Amino acid sequence: MLSFAKSRVAKPQVIFLDAVGTLFGVRGSVGEMYLNVTRRFDVELEPDRLDQAFYASFKAAPSMAFPNLLSADLPQHEYAWWQAVAEDTFKRAGIYTEFADFPTFFSQLYAYFESAEPWYVYPDTIQFLDYCRQQAVPLGVISNFDSRIHAVLAALKLTSYFDSFTISTEAGVAKPEPFIFQQALAKHNCSPAVAWHIGDSYREDYLGATAAGISAFWLRRGQDLA
Repeated sequence: MLSFAKSRVAKPQVIFLDAVGTLFGVRGSVGEMYLNVTRRFDVELEPDRLDQAFYASFKAAPSMAFPNLLSADLPQHEYAWWQAVAEDTFKRAGIYTEFADFPTFFSQLYAYFESAEPWYVYPDTIQFLDYCRQQAVPLGVISNFDSRIHAVLAALKLTSYFDSFTISTEAGVAKPEPFIFQQALAKHNCSPAVAWHIGDSYREDYLGATAAGISAFWLRRGQDLA
């Protein structure tokens, strides 16, 4: 990732990072990870076909943000959002009807992605986080993710690096909307002029942070979901 010495801007007062695709990624592909669970239900398909169906469903879904919602109601809305994406994924893949009990399957799929198993930490992540810690720069996560992010970060042993967590389902708005970045800045009592944001999505991370007045860095790791 970046080092302050090589950057063109002053050392930041806070650095925000995206989560999936920036700090950690899917081990293999989403299709392959889905199949780890579908096989428990004797359902098989080519991983590439399932992968393509997932990305089509994910892009077609509404933003994963629930404005004006009580925190106690968030888990059920997060669950329903992902269940709708999963149902659409398997319908696009043509194997939805092969599940005798799709709700039971989905409950296991949802729990699976809350564990460390489907994820891996990028090789440069710990090096960069340790570097920021040595430089005493506070870190925050800004992610279009649900509340499972806390369990995932803990399972991947990343939680202790971060001082704040701002996720779209809790913020009520998703990247690239400026308000989610503003909420993150408020947690650090920081102006956008002295903050950085790093993420793998050009639209959500780079353009979103730039629109909020934050110095943005596009980390091009691979497929951009935005």
